[in-house]
Amino acid sequence: MAVTAIVFNAGQEEYAIPVSFVISIEKYENVNPVPHLPDYIKGVVKSRGELIPVLDLAYILYNRHIQNDDSVRMIVIHTEDLSFALLVNEAKEILEIPGNALQQMGLVAYHKTKYFSSIANLEERIITMMDPVSMLEVLEGIKEIKDYLYEQKQEA
Repeated sequence: MAVTAIVFNAGQEEYAIPVSFVISIEKYENVNPVPHLPDYIKGVVKSRGELIPVLDLAYILYNRHIQNDDSVRMIVIHTEDLSFALLVNEAKEILEIPGNALQQMGLVAYHKTKYFSSIANLEERIITMMDPVSMLEVLEGIKEIKDYLYEQKQEA
């Protein structure tokens, strides 16, 4: 079965998230830093009236912060547990990926990268598919983020 996905860059590689998780793609601006959160969290931003954390994908994958320029985008993602923005180098396109191009990979079993759900093996490119729900399960500090956002909501 084909998957429609948002394709973006992190480092030199291409990644994608199924469009069913994506709320919007926005410019990187108005992020409020929050002390004592993990290094991969740039802060929180207000999106559609809701405070959401901004996660730096370059830091999550490569342990270095994304370089802010005009191509940097926030992909706003909604899961049952948490809405969040994923900071990426460039949101490139919406792509229909044929089901027969999606291949499982051995690294999916590795506990730190279980959010890589498959690889899209296309003629001219290879795109790593990501599952945002699994990403939230493996990142350290997500419970603290949920608690912080819950407290902010209660105070408002």
